[in-house]
Amino acid sequence: MAEGSSWRPPRPCEAYRAEWNLCRSARHFLHNYYVHGERPACEQWRRDLDSCREWEERRSAEAQRSLCESERARVQTARKHALVWTLRQNPPADWHLPLPQEEKDE
Repeated sequence: MAEGSSWRPPRPCEAYRAEWNLCRSARHFLHNYYVHGERPACEQWRRDLDSCREWEERRSAEAQRSLCESERARVQTARKHALVWTLRQNPPADWHLPLPQEEKDE
């Protein structure tokens, strides 16, 4: 963690506000309930917004630590989910050939 006034929050405070508002929206609630079967957890976005404001107003070391830990946890969670598809480095050798035509049963 960098000390002093040169440190900036990982995101602007407005980004935390936008994420918190999105998390509380009816559309997000319905989507999260449909996909995961539970209400979305928006508390962390609110805590991050409060910490960001605290940092901007008072340069609080506690707010700085809280934001850093929260972003670190968010990155770790994103890394847990592996890609479904294997990314390829080059296109297939026959990418330029026409696709095979299916025979239509009449």
